[in-house]
Amino acid sequence: MEQLQRLPGVGPKTAQRLALHILKRPEAEVEALAQALIEAKKQVGLCSVCFHLSADPVCEICRNVNRDTNTICVVADSRDVIALEKTREYKGKYHVLGGVISPIDGIGPEQLTVQALVRRVSQQKPQEVILAISPSVEGETTTLYVGQLLKPFTKVTRIAFGLPVGGDLEYADEVTLARALEGRRELD
Repeated sequence: MEQLQRLPGVGPKTAQRLALHILKRPEAEVEALAQALIEAKKQVGLCSVCFHLSADPVCEICRNVNRDTNTICVVADSRDVIALEKTREYKGKYHVLGGVISPIDGIGPEQLTVQALVRRVSQQKPQEVILAISPSVEGETTTLYVGQLLKPFTKVTRIAFGLPVGGDLEYADEVTLARALEGRRELD
């Protein structure tokens, strides 16, 4: 249970539930799970182009010739790539920073893939770089920093932020409402 609690989003009760479930499963099934985890850890690394998780040196998205090479969407984490891909709206390439700038946690631009991004943009000259980084304090810092570095090379935009579908105005905080107003657009 202690090991399972180390996983993100797994508290004591969930860890207990998972541990008891695993103990009830046949030994072959538990061994298969353990082996799958070991193999994933051994085989999965980072794409040499965009730094998204990949079992190959270059990920499937970067290898896909049908993707738009004129746009690069910059995200903090591979989870963000997965979330954006689920929308089936974005057709360009990605760049995963590997986190956000957080001096309190000892994470500066040097610990991220910022320089690789600047090199990539300066060499490939995409028409647009979209910054899709969460609007936390650290995310804002990262967005501003990366945006300033990339502006000499290309158009830099950021995703709009605002209210979630089904959200009520009265429950939204001031920053979210302000962003929703800033990101407004004309009705089609």
